[in-house]
Amino acid sequence: MPLWNSRGLRGSSLEELINITNTKYREKKLALMQKIPTPITPTSIDKEKRHITLAYFEEKSTVDYIGVVQGIPVCFDAKECAVDTFALQNVHEHQVNFMRDFEEQGGIAFLLIYYSKRNLYYYLPFKRLSEFWSRARNGGRKSFRFDELDRGSIIQCNNNVLIHYLENVAKDMASREDQETKGLLH
Repeated sequence: MPLWNSRGLRGSSLEELINITNTKYREKKLALMQKIPTPITPTSIDKEKRHITLAYFEEKSTVDYIGVVQGIPVCFDAKECAVDTFALQNVHEHQVNFMRDFEEQGGIAFLLIYYSKRNLYYYLPFKRLSEFWSRARNGGRKSFRFDELDRGSIIQCNNNVLIHYLENVAKDMASREDQETKGLLH
């Protein structure tokens, strides 16, 4: 079982910004997104401060967020990357499988990546993640470079929303509808 300790707070700033964004979306009735907690079993507790100091993950998590955007099921996982190369080992096979199953049920799945070196947020559609994943499985690179990504999927932060990813979800939905119209999706 994986061990949880000091690494447990990695990404907490990103998640806090996403949580604030999701609260704004809910208030504006644009989306209802929920943070999915990862179940843990505490093994050491600081009783004086009432803090968990050591714990084990009970089970594999799926993704960080699940919800609905204007009637469309949506799920995503939030990741941080300090360099221009994103290692696919940061995404687990069970997460990829969950996202694939989610999309097969008519939902939209994606990664929301914060590139801290560039101070920008990126929307990686599951389709593109799946391409990188397959490339790695077939003996190719076990990572992808920022310069391989579509600049049109950079998340613009505007309208008083910190990480305004809904615009990217809308682009993703429009692209799928366009492909369905052309008969490219089944």
